Amino acid sequence: MPSYIIQALGSAGIIWGLVVVLVQSIVVLLTPLSNSFRYYSSVPAAPASPYLPKDEVPHVTIIRPAKGLEPGLYECLASVFHQSYPKDKLTIYFCVSSKEDAAYPVILKLLDDHPDFDAKVFIETEDPYLHGDGGHVDNVGPNPKIRNLSRAYREAKGDIIWPLDCNVWIARDVAGRMVDKLCGYQPNGKRAKPYKFVHQLPLVVDTVTSMSSSNAEGQTLLSGSSVTGGSDAQSSVDVPSSVLSRSWAHGGGRLEEMFMATTHAKFYGAINTVSIAPCIVGKSNMFRKSHLDQVTDPARNPILTGRAATLPKGLDHFSLFMCEDHVIGDLLWRSNLPGFANHGLVWGDLAIQPMAGMSIPAYVARRVRWLRARKWTVLSATLVEHGVESLVCCFYVSFGLTSVPWIHENLGIPQTWKALSYLWLAGVTLWMVIDRIVFKKLHAGHSIHVDEHTPLFARGTSRGGAEKRRFGEWFLAWLGREILALPVWTWAVLLGTTVNWRGKRFRVRSDMTVVSIDPEPEERASAQNGHSVNGTSRARGKKD
Repeated sequence: MPSYIIQALGSAGIIWGLVVVLVQSIVVLLTPLSNSFRYYSSVPAAPASPYLPKDEVPHVTIIRPAKGLEPGLYECLASVFHQSYPKDKLTIYFCVSSKEDAAYPVILKLLDDHPDFDAKVFIETEDPYLHGDGGHVDNVGPNPKIRNLSRAYREAKGDIIWPLDCNVWIARDVAGRMVDKLCGYQPNGKRAKPYKFVHQLPLVVDTVTSMSSSNAEGQTLLSGSSVTGGSDAQSSVDVPSSVLSRSWAHGGGRLEEMFMATTHAKFYGAINTVSIAPCIVGKSNMFRKSHLDQVTDPARNPILTGRAATLPKGLDHFSLFMCEDHVIGDLLWRSNLPGFANHGLVWGDLAIQPMAGMSIPAYVARRVRWLRARKWTVLSATLVEHGVESLVCCFYVSFGLTSVPWIHENLGIPQTWKALSYLWLAGVTLWMVIDRIVFKKLHAGHSIHVDEHTPLFARGTSRGGAEKRRFGEWFLAWLGREILALPVWTWAVLLGTTVNWRGKRFRVRSDMTVVSIDPEPEERASAQNGHSVNGTSRARGKKD
């Protein structure tokens, strides 16, 4: 290869490395001043909005889609009933696809346990807009989450909508601080610029804590409560005695925990600090219904052109897209709403997701789904994403430092493979140290308000919650995730377009929309019977 090409590649590697280091510095290396250390070192100040005059407190509709029996499901869902926000200003809607969903009995128990709240459950198969006389299964696109949420959104009370995934737990003051950020409320009656859209930093906690102990048969059977830190799971989690088998069967949870508390947290925080582009995860988002209805109406939003102008209004507008969270945030970001800032991350508050029993293949499948769903949504960012991982990024920088003549002439760095390997190892080691610091800070739980309703998985290592990760086991999880990062990215981005989500297969198209590969049950039945879905009737239960 010509030397000038090698020098150009080396220079590009150094520049790329400097950019990545700068981004990480925003969150980590400025320690006492950085957002990760400042906001996650103590419990945030009490919110202002819950204590406004009663007629000034905004009404919030919380929408929680549920699918299956997630770890700690009862506690995660129940966290919205324990908010410090006035209960008469909260409407809580749970959404399931059908009464056969394993989450449905848990939701019914929650409703029975909290009868004094304005709360109910919506069942997608009983939505008259999608099924029965006058409805049609294709009135909403194939995105299963949007289909699940559609009716709850249409029947929301008040203007503020808070979609909150079923598998995340939130602390008691989160509703108030989310509303404060969205509306600009501050202590002492002051007002800041309101936001179009606010969200939280997600954090995963792997809750399989006793994988090393075995019973007489050489296996440990952990009950649902001991695994999840909750009481809702009925099944046991089998933890094999073999180290290799344990790692294969449950190591995916540790890899996901590692990803969310290191690489994801650093870049999520950095991008939201500089606010150069929308960067959100749909675990806990809050926005206004009036804004979403406006920006999805081509008569009121001139940026909607072509096919986008023909899509439904409101939340259903996003039902043809897989990354509905990003597409919603991106449209609000690009739309002109005078007087409102774009996106606001509610620093200090965490959306905590307990995880149990995730295998390594399940982790890989999850990451592939994320990457493929985002590939056409944020193509440029996805194409370079492998370059922000430690092993690849440190190689780029090390190659540059041992290839550019100016570096050799002025710094005396040898242009040898041995020098490259030493520089690469030093860079990866430093990267690991930074990741260890960020991981421990977030998992310490210093910013979590702990009370009698706080489950063990959400208490943090400093409050008697999840076990501390000893360095040896932490390092193995870190190394495993880093090694898998490039192969997963290659498989997801370069070698396929299909994803499996909520039990259905989809193909992601280049215009960011998705096509369902597996037909809906009604479509399968009608195809077998040789007639249209239109006109089919559905029995409606008492719970709507």
